[in-house]
Amino acid sequence: MQVDQCEKFSSDRLTASRLCAEDFSILCQMHQDPNVMTTLNGIRSDAQTKQYLHRNLEHWQRYGYGLWIFRDKTNGEFVGRGGLRNIYVDGNDEIELAYALMPAYWGKGLATGMAKAMLKVGFENLEIAQVVCMTLTTNQASQRVMAKVGFQYECNIIHANLPHVLYRLTTEQWQQNHNQNS
Repeated sequence: MQVDQCEKFSSDRLTASRLCAEDFSILCQMHQDPNVMTTLNGIRSDAQTKQYLHRNLEHWQRYGYGLWIFRDKTNGEFVGRGGLRNIYVDGNDEIELAYALMPAYWGKGLATGMAKAMLKVGFENLEIAQVVCMTLTTNQASQRVMAKVGFQYECNIIHANLPHVLYRLTTEQWQQNHNQNS
């Protein structure tokens, strides 16, 4: 993977670029897809997506990292969004790894590739000490991605008034997994 100041990077199959205002229409497309939004607290209106975009652009300004837009390296099509963001979870300030893919790209290993690439940026470039990842208790696919990239189950929590599982990955665990898989 090549990383350029954390705003743009690529893996073998994907390119990632910092979220920007011009991404509004593709975010609307994603946020209005019922298949995607089933696990992300429901469909969002254009106005809600605009607020989401604004919050995440502000996050970049404040922290120097945030959400990226992922595209297929061969054809440039929008694959999904993902990122690292500061959030409040179960009474604690955390840095969360988040990802969502368009349904056409499900089941192809791309979420795992996105997660690995973002963790590399987080641990190697941003020097983050640990990252959490959470999903609905019913989202088995996302839980498999978390396990594949080295996250360890920590506990069940209620987040956004819904039951979630919380996983955690430390720098040391990531380095250990990364060295074993090199």
